[in-house]
Amino acid sequence: MDDDLEALLREGASVPVAGWDFSWFAGRATEERPPWGYARLLGERLGTARAALDVQTGGGEVFREALSAAAAAGGGPARVAATESWPPNAALARAALTPFAAEVAQVADDAPLPFGDGAFDLVSCRHPTVVGWAEIGRVLAPGGTYLAQHVGVGTAAAVTDFMMGPQPIGDGRSVARAVAGATAAGLEVADVRTATLRMEFFDVAAVAVYLRKVIWIVPEFSIEGYRDRLAAMHALIREEGSFVATTARYLIECRKPHGVDGW
Repeated sequence: MDDDLEALLREGASVPVAGWDFSWFAGRATEERPPWGYARLLGERLGTARAALDVQTGGGEVFREALSAAAAAGGGPARVAATESWPPNAALARAALTPFAAEVAQVADDAPLPFGDGAFDLVSCRHPTVVGWAEIGRVLAPGGTYLAQHVGVGTAAAVTDFMMGPQPIGDGRSVARAVAGATAAGLEVADVRTATLRMEFFDVAAVAVYLRKVIWIVPEFSIEGYRDRLAAMHALIREEGSFVATTARYLIECRKPHGVDGW
């Protein structure tokens, strides 16, 4: 028995995975960040927004950072709202966004947004699991903006393939699909930027925590169910020093025009 492997797997099973705070990974895994600085851009938009909604906010960490930056610069919306589907994350988001008197609605990611038509002049989202373009268009006020950073095609495919064997890569997360969805919802795409980024894991506990946290990389992942592949990953990392993959991200900004279909 590899005692080092067993200790790492026990650690990987013990780390809490609620929220989108990735500070535990420091020194154990790295992921290159996109060059556009999403939180900074969102903070700038929040500085002039009157009412802002963050969809699928996770634990509210990034939205809180952007709201804090807007407030520090003397701005920020009078109305702040967010949605989140997973109860532990929704609880974290309520706590994180309390200083901004935020409304946090716990709703499924693919459910209608529980807000009125044209309620927000800014809707944001970082790494949505699904994008409800029609609902985004509905809750945006005329002239309002959707600003988001989406996960692109093939993200962490090397990790998926190592754990599950070669998997087909669909286009459901493609930029083209997003542009088509936004356009169909009556939104005008103002900006799209793409980036392919390096991801690196330095021990198998980090791999296990990542897969428990980012559940769509290996659907229905469990440490016991994938013990053999985790052992193989552990051996590879010991031999090569790390496991390297890539992620894809894209920034998309859309606007709701005035005077279309009664808006």
